[in-house]
Amino acid sequence: MTTRESGGRVAILSGVRTPFVRAGSRFARVEAAMLARSAFVETLARSSVSPDQIDEVILGCAGQPPDAQNLARVAALRAGVPEHVPAVTVHRNCASGMEAVTEGALRIQAGRGSLFLVGGVEAMSKGLVMYPDSAAEWLAGLAKAKTLGQRLGHFLRFRPRFLKPRIGLMEALTDPVSGLIMGKTAEILAREFQIPREEQDEFALRSHEKALRAEQDGVFRDEIAPVLPDPQHPEVTEADNGAREGLTREKLAKLRPVFDRRHGTVTVGNACQLTDGAAALLLASEERAEQLGIQPLGYLNDFAYAGLDPARMGLGPVYATSKLLSQSSVRWEDFERIELNEAFAVQVLACRRAFASEEFAHRHLGRADPIGELPDEKLNVNGGAIALGHPVGATGIRLVLTLLHELARSDCRRGLATLCIGGGQGAALDLEAA
Repeated sequence: MTTRESGGRVAILSGVRTPFVRAGSRFARVEAAMLARSAFVETLARSSVSPDQIDEVILGCAGQPPDAQNLARVAALRAGVPEHVPAVTVHRNCASGMEAVTEGALRIQAGRGSLFLVGGVEAMSKGLVMYPDSAAEWLAGLAKAKTLGQRLGHFLRFRPRFLKPRIGLMEALTDPVSGLIMGKTAEILAREFQIPREEQDEFALRSHEKALRAEQDGVFRDEIAPVLPDPQHPEVTEADNGAREGLTREKLAKLRPVFDRRHGTVTVGNACQLTDGAAALLLASEERAEQLGIQPLGYLNDFAYAGLDPARMGLGPVYATSKLLSQSSVRWEDFERIELNEAFAVQVLACRRAFASEEFAHRHLGRADPIGELPDEKLNVNGGAIALGHPVGATGIRLVLTLLHELARSDCRRGLATLCIGGGQGAALDLEAA
């Protein structure tokens, strides 16, 4: 069902993101709730909407921290949203931020409210370190020991293997159905679409160059809100720190493959960065936007989610975009700008081949014709996650925000925000300039 069929477009009134910074750097000690709070506070400030007017807060997060159950509620209250406003945290892996957007849109279209604060956040520096079940069982036994003799006897049953850690982030990036970490799914696409290492490195280099140029030109100035000092973060952080100056093809070529040491092509240089960050948007019905007297940043016209083989999850944008095109009157050529998340350079390049492939359209999408070519001048014109980073829960919001600002800046009307989703899904959003 399109947004027009179910109650009209959804207006995006305002939005910001925090700087996106490399995991382990400036936000290393900042909790996810505080990052989300920062984005919420500034989004509301820029809209001049009172927090008590909000119908609900919806926040996407892929790795919800154990010390902030229902992270959306914690972040909302810390942002000054009144207690009577409910909040919910949603999770769709890499599309958790987009899920927040589309959940808010569906509630608006269903008449369940007219004003929603939505966002996405990921504190990847805070990836959990876990220990084996045997360690937990040993600790539980120690807690039950009552006498000194029982405690000493229990200590003798300790084994060094109890301290072998399990890295939560690595497990979270591994699909339990296919058994593959996300980088290995990218290697599958490299082989199937015959995409050489050199082409991947070239794409990665361009992403950094475009992001650096955008930063120098102040392109991100309107979408980034500085994170101010607090006990977890003693300095002001005003800008992203992922794009690398002085990067060359030669430097990228020296990096070793990560996921297949002998025959692989995916390296830390041609894959997205692990990143901390948050982003938020304020959504409203068109009628409510008019009542508030706010000129929107843009509109959400329609969206689609699609499923596919988890081992080829990187092709998710192709499946979701095909579904989006089939359910509405929008045409591929109507999209003047496209933000396609750069999970891996090879993943974007494989999508580009699949978009243009007649065979892929017939065999996998049930289409008579291919979707179409994806030219450089439309794609990620200000760089992507290879340079800017991919804080998983926040990226979907960032794509929407970046795209709407780019549409206005370039005097374009319509754009597509799309990404692949770990576990074998894709998301695609049809956005329109105000």
